[in-house]
Amino acid sequence: MTSGCWALVPVKTRGLCKSRLAGRLAADSRLILVRAMLERALAALREARLVDHIAVVSPERDTVPSDILVLGDPGGGLNPALEAGREALLQRGATELVVLPADLPFVTAADIDTLVESGRRGGFALATDAAGTGTNALYVRPPVPFRFQFGPGSRFLHMDEAARVGLGAELLRIGGLEFDVDGPSELGELLARDAPRYRSVPLRTPDGAAAISLPVTGETGTG
Repeated sequence: MTSGCWALVPVKTRGLCKSRLAGRLAADSRLILVRAMLERALAALREARLVDHIAVVSPERDTVPSDILVLGDPGGGLNPALEAGREALLQRGATELVVLPADLPFVTAADIDTLVESGRRGGFALATDAAGTGTNALYVRPPVPFRFQFGPGSRFLHMDEAARVGLGAELLRIGGLEFDVDGPSELGELLARDAPRYRSVPLRTPDGAAAISLPVTGETGTG
């Protein structure tokens, strides 16, 4: 039994991730991006003071380090994958759960600790996306029969679900949790940012012409 606060990171088969970027990035370039962002998320979780254990729910291990638990994805989409992951972690003694997507390129350990601290006050906390309508991370106490509602308008659905099960919910706007890379506009913003923790990596466009810059895998700093 490994009780405590578990982080659960869902990620699809890497070759299927970020299909909305297919018009901007070639398949091998999307793979580099997906792996880089996942590595960033795992590094931030390792450094978070209030996270005791990390698990990934996915159909494959791919580049996930061998010391991180990988749970099988039963199929059927994100919400069933998270439900299966939560049940597996409950069997391991989890008393707190952080759900952190794998496409947050600027997430830091401090962002994650803020989420956990807020969630502990009432049992539930949600960090929205930049638009304020989605869910980019959440904290919940897993024994509560909370139903994951990821999808369009998930912020509102998750807040309603927290109320349904009697949790005191906190809504957060946190810089490193607000920005996710989902479509071409977010990719453009990512490429326009100049952060010291990033170095240039050449990535091909679908026609093989241009080189663009993205985070290098292996960066673990949270500054």
